[in-house]
Amino acid sequence: MGLAASAHGSIDTLKSPSTSTLIVTRRVHFNAAHRLHNPELSDAENRRLFGLCNNANFHGHNYELDVSVEGTIDPTTGYVVDLGVIKRLVEERVTSKLDHRNLNLDVLELAGTIPTTENLAVAIWRMLNGALPGRLKKIVLWETPRNCVEYDGR
Repeated sequence: MGLAASAHGSIDTLKSPSTSTLIVTRRVHFNAAHRLHNPELSDAENRRLFGLCNNANFHGHNYELDVSVEGTIDPTTGYVVDLGVIKRLVEERVTSKLDHRNLNLDVLELAGTIPTTENLAVAIWRMLNGALPGRLKKIVLWETPRNCVEYDGR
């Protein structure tokens, strides 16, 4: 599939079905530190709830972020979206604000929240929603290779 010979022997690119809806995903990486701590609770209760993640000197993660956009195939390019554009917009709106930052101290979008992966995923959604070509379908934020949060805006 992909190429077909015409009656005259030349090769024509097959047209992509423009009504098909697909989801494309770009993965990006960033590093950040945080401390899970609720100032309304005692130090003992914070240690009980958050364990090592309550370290007063913070701790870091190597995050992976999957950004999925939904749309139809553009018959001119064959793309749903240009993933280079997604990469650039995610860099501008997300990783430039989060990479090598302290999520508790440096990130305005997380001010007043406990910077759990769940709250970070919601903040990232808000940074990206409406700013990408196509429709933002979901994000998956990997805090570790074994722990992730999926969010679709609901």
